[in-house]
Amino acid sequence: MGNSTGMGYSASGRDTLSMKWRRQRGRLEVWYATISDPSSRSGFWMHNELISPIGETGKPFMHGWAALFHKGECPVMERYGPVEVDDEGSGWNREDSSTPFIPTVNGVTLTPSRLSGKLHQLQWDLTLDGEGATRPLFTFPAWAWSKEILPGAQVVPIPSVSVSGKIHLEGTTSAPFELSGQTRGNLAHIYSHSNSKKWGWLHADLGDGNVLEIVSAVPTRPGLSALPPFTLLQLRLGDTDWPRDPMLVAPLFRTSLGLPRWSVYGTLGRWRVRVNVTIPETEAIAVAYKDPDGSPVTCTNCEVADAEIILEHKSASGWKVENEWMLDGCAHAEIGDRP
Repeated sequence: MGNSTGMGYSASGRDTLSMKWRRQRGRLEVWYATISDPSSRSGFWMHNELISPIGETGKPFMHGWAALFHKGECPVMERYGPVEVDDEGSGWNREDSSTPFIPTVNGVTLTPSRLSGKLHQLQWDLTLDGEGATRPLFTFPAWAWSKEILPGAQVVPIPSVSVSGKIHLEGTTSAPFELSGQTRGNLAHIYSHSNSKKWGWLHADLGDGNVLEIVSAVPTRPGLSALPPFTLLQLRLGDTDWPRDPMLVAPLFRTSLGLPRWSVYGTLGRWRVRVNVTIPETEAIAVAYKDPDGSPVTCTNCEVADAEIILEHKSASGWKVENEWMLDGCAHAEIGDRP
């Protein structure tokens, strides 16, 4: 495996979290956090999104949602917004060079050190500890994120971090849900012209700072929408991010997207990886929203998904399993599609 940290672009987690939008039309920007608490088999998802519509009509706005998952139970989700980005109280005019610029929405806050919000039912106040000790994971090549050459790109500024705090579900007799010392989370950032025609996403925390991130998508552009999914994969083990250039080796992966199961398989030289993801129907939520051009999109998300990840290495005696991870109810996964 080769190390992919020296790819011509140096950025900290804070740099890659700051807003990229410069008031262009036809753009969407997303900041999201996903959290797993293995001891309680629970998960949390927070999604902040900026939409700048195509054309001169329709003002740019921000909206979002939050969802709480428990393995074996139906999740609870609530939306917030929409709020015009320069409305008073939106956070749009905040200027502080010491922190990433991430606008707030209806008091819902996402920063490198804190996630907080209070909606009708869901209320949360979470602390992220240790973000300064990590470096971004570039699912897309770093040049794609910095130069904005592609129609869209995603980066994980904080791939794995310890999370503490409480999540409360109003209207119930249960006490606030307190996160255990095993709770891990991550912050990710997307900047794009639109959502894909179809996509799959996986974030798997493998422990000890090791993570696997997959974004697999079918483009919407004419002539490309009939192609098989284009899969970008980054596996971080210690100081090594593999493969070195996710864009260059993407054609070597074979991906099957669907519900409740989807999979990725690929051989790169003497390394082979197999990933099988299961999104249980009763533990997932389907979220409907729109692209900058107004076209509808639906994503089916589960923060207590299952994933089997097998990494093999070929030697003179044949293929041998180098690492194997079985994530039971603590994988973060999604399938996106269009009606």
